[in-house]
Amino acid sequence: MREAHVETTVCGEVFPKDEHNKTLVANVHPLRWTNPEPAPRYNLVVIGAGTAGLVTAAGAAGLGAKVALIERNLLGGDCLNVGCVPSKCIIASSRIVGRMHAAAEFGVRASTPEIDFGAVMERMRRLRARISHHDSAQRFQSELGVDVFLGHARFTGPDRIEVDGKTLRFKRAVVATGARPTHPPIAGLAEAGFLTNETVFSLTERPPRLAVLGGGPIGCELAQAFRRLGSTVTIIEMGSQFLPREDQDAAVLLTAAFKHDGVDVRLNTRLKSVEVSGLQKLLHLERGSTQETLAVDEILVAVGRTPNVEGLDLEAAGVQYTTKGVAVNNYLQTSNPNIYAAGDVCLPYKFTHTADATARIVIQNALFLGRKKLGCAPRLFGGPLPLVAGGCSSHAPLTTCWFEPSSKHLSALTIPWCTYTDPEIAHVGITVQDAEIRGIALDTFLIPLRDIDRAIADGQEDGFVKIHVKKGTDRILGATIVASHAGEMISEITLAIVGRIGLGRLAGVIHPYPTQAEAIRKAADAYNRTRLTPAVKKLFERWLRWTR
Repeated sequence: MREAHVETTVCGEVFPKDEHNKTLVANVHPLRWTNPEPAPRYNLVVIGAGTAGLVTAAGAAGLGAKVALIERNLLGGDCLNVGCVPSKCIIASSRIVGRMHAAAEFGVRASTPEIDFGAVMERMRRLRARISHHDSAQRFQSELGVDVFLGHARFTGPDRIEVDGKTLRFKRAVVATGARPTHPPIAGLAEAGFLTNETVFSLTERPPRLAVLGGGPIGCELAQAFRRLGSTVTIIEMGSQFLPREDQDAAVLLTAAFKHDGVDVRLNTRLKSVEVSGLQKLLHLERGSTQETLAVDEILVAVGRTPNVEGLDLEAAGVQYTTKGVAVNNYLQTSNPNIYAAGDVCLPYKFTHTADATARIVIQNALFLGRKKLGCAPRLFGGPLPLVAGGCSSHAPLTTCWFEPSSKHLSALTIPWCTYTDPEIAHVGITVQDAEIRGIALDTFLIPLRDIDRAIADGQEDGFVKIHVKKGTDRILGATIVASHAGEMISEITLAIVGRIGLGRLAGVIHPYPTQAEAIRKAADAYNRTRLTPAVKKLFERWLRWTR
């Protein structure tokens, strides 16, 4: 068993202990850090220094509030340390390999790329350490004026938190403790050992054979990346498609991309049990009535995330929670109106940009709405959030509330997201499936990338732009983009939804030629052509004849 090279982060330690990780730790969990003496009372105490906590603390301190920030492990949270930053560094390397494999199609003769996995991971650690300065304890305390406490926090009352033997009193508090990988109760899995996003970036040796359990964003991104970096990869998904929240056509294209890269795809497949045989791990799989055993060297588990609510003594503060997270209302208040929550600990959509957005809501609501209750009953947002901006009717099923002009509302967010496979899959608003469930009639405009000159020139024709509008109007309700840089393209659609800019108006937006984003303008042109009804066309014909 090769377990020494996959050690996880524990109490400020990060493996391997090279110069890059020493720099990282010196920034985000200094080993000789001395916690400050608490202020008599804080305007805001933030528990958790991931994206939601950091944005909340920095924003509140920038407005003049007295803020304390508590973190038991590494500042920067998942995004910096075991999520967005390291994964995108590795994906960047894997994309280079993918392009090299396709070089012959571009008239470039290239030998088979020689992949130095250790160098790929060293590059990731170097760049992560470089970026970590932005989230450093020293920067937050010295430059931003936040009191940074390293240690485990727990509530000792409705307005008190204890950390490192010291009591912090607060007017408002924010729970932003994030989430951790879910560990499925599969027989033999724990005994065999497995990787998660919290441990996979500590690898220094490439696993020859890797099984990826779960076809969500993390599983899909890393399955493709490790395959391109030289591992034999099998991805196992219980459902009938990868990325179950995505457009079905997008999932079909992703499956084809996986097969093209040589990923062994197992859909509708269940992992029943795991056993160890020598240095290998035997996965017993079931697909319908078919049984199979798969031998691998490592298992990456990516089947979901569990909110970090344990050990906070939330009961002492009167904060309601379940295993699905902290219960919040539409203003992100908990059952204690002076305590808020933000980010993965209370949201079903666990994205860095969503954590950032909810932190901004908390800053305004916690600091500027006084002590009065806002009128929403707290509940856990366990179902899909309404993803299109709207008034009270758009979130009435989730809460019973009244609005205040100065308040910010969770249900008003329009949330885009992107899965960074190759091609990328970006989405905003509703899908066809969402519309069917909610009884919303749609008109859909689909532009395949094979019809876009730049995509043809780039050799990236496998993709599309699909935009949904409310039937009979040009009001955009949702979109899915599958393209090499779909994440960069989706913001135009998100802006149109937030700004209530109709699809027809996008036809008048000049897009540089040639770009793949021209597909968005073509979708707008397609909508405008639907307005040319036979009656309107006949009127135009009469006008043209009259003006000859």
